[in-house]
Amino acid sequence: MPSIRLGQLPTPIDDASRLRDAIGMGSRLLIKRDDALPFGFGGNKVRKLTLVAADALASGATALITCGGVQSNHCRATASAAARLGLACHVVANGAAPERLTGNALLLQLLGARMTYVASREERNPGMQRVAEEVRASGGVPYVIPLGASNPLGALGFARGIGEVVRQTLVPDVIVHASSSGGTQAGLIAGCALYEVNARVVGISADDSVESIREEVLGICEGIEAMLDLAPGALGAAERFEADASFVGDGYGIPTDGSREAQALAATHDAFFVDHWYTAKALAAVIAYARRGEFRDGQTVMFWHTGGQVGLFA
Repeated sequence: MPSIRLGQLPTPIDDASRLRDAIGMGSRLLIKRDDALPFGFGGNKVRKLTLVAADALASGATALITCGGVQSNHCRATASAAARLGLACHVVANGAAPERLTGNALLLQLLGARMTYVASREERNPGMQRVAEEVRASGGVPYVIPLGASNPLGALGFARGIGEVVRQTLVPDVIVHASSSGGTQAGLIAGCALYEVNARVVGISADDSVESIREEVLGICEGIEAMLDLAPGALGAAERFEADASFVGDGYGIPTDGSREAQALAATHDAFFVDHWYTAKALAAVIAYARRGEFRDGQTVMFWHTGGQVGLFA
């Protein structure tokens, strides 16, 4: 499928042996380092945008429009892609304009993104449609990218990521990652089916219920099946889906004891960094599962680091 190059792939896979020993884990622990993508501060959204931005260019778009929180990794990655391609970028963010720009909010300004603030998550999609109408009225061609680029096309960017892992010959038995808008998890599930990788894919919720994530993931997988002319259910998404919302704590972006420990252990033992919005809570799940004996000795567990380190400076 048409794609553009954003950064350098494949991303490395680190063997986190010191972290594994620190938590008493009998299985092998690998870290898929999408945080190390060398484009726009990296992260999992870059994979999705290689396909989504290519589609925008093919449609003749002059402006990318997307949404997220004030400190959204996805919005920062979208603004980076727009800057690279010479397109305008409009971001609809739920929350108040920060008095002092930090983290992703600062990067969005540096990248030239035009910000629109709305009061709630529910107002983001209508806000994007209003901005799209304004772009059309001014003679431009808008291209609306959903939250997290979590649609079938964006998810296929992550399906390709499984092919990348296969070529790196470090195929895991279990993949654990942060899950929210569903695109990353849908792509990993689709990739495992398409590349015949028999791995559990466990999504650790950053905010939503398991039922909500399941609905999003299955819907995206259905869209992938349609795009690839596969029979309904060919990806086995319903059977492969697995998520856990027990590590959210008091809410999105609010640290927990587990995420604090995960953040400290990752830094002091293997020198990588995780944020309290997504990756620290997902890594906390890996640590908890290991301590509860939910991974078998001799298995290979892959923590898919989806980025977000900019959040440490917010």
